[in-house]
Amino acid sequence: MKIYSDYPARRALQITADLAAALVIGLGIWLGVIVGSAIAVLAEVGRQLETAGAGFKGAMTDAGDALGQVPLIGASIRVPFDAASGTGGLLEDAGQTTQTVITTTAIIIGALVASAIVFAVCWVWLRRRFRFARRATEANKLAKLADGPDLLALRALVGASRRDLAATDPNPVASWRSGDLTVIRKLARLELREAGVRVAG
Repeated sequence: MKIYSDYPARRALQITADLAAALVIGLGIWLGVIVGSAIAVLAEVGRQLETAGAGFKGAMTDAGDALGQVPLIGASIRVPFDAASGTGGLLEDAGQTTQTVITTTAIIIGALVASAIVFAVCWVWLRRRFRFARRATEANKLAKLADGPDLLALRALVGASRRDLAATDPNPVASWRSGDLTVIRKLARLELREAGVRVAG
């Protein structure tokens, strides 16, 4: 498959466009990571909540255990502390859940941002590159066939601009139909040039 034009100026533009597309894709991935990381920072709230819940739970459990040693009334006194310890456990669980939700959201949004940029670049860039490669490859193959000049000339008649056609002959269609070899060669060269294939000789 022919990926780049045989003409230096056009080839340089294609290589520049490829490098620019690769750079934008890289920047898109980097931006996705930055956005994801920025959102993930919010998970610190969950970590703080988890730490606070665990600390409160531990303090209430320790207090309940200590007061539970008091003779006669120890069991009654520790009840509210056990309840408070359970509340601390709920806060701890809530902190863990918050961290999980925020981290997951950060990953998803970061991936979406990166994917959107990569998809947009590929949609514009790869389609153009694929069209060129297909056209150049087909033109290169046609040029090697015995009746290649006729087929290339026909393609030029269909796809070339009116100005380019007029530059080859005042009546290019009629000349092609009559089998004018000079006009056919000019039209074939025109198609090859537009396809990015250099004419030998």
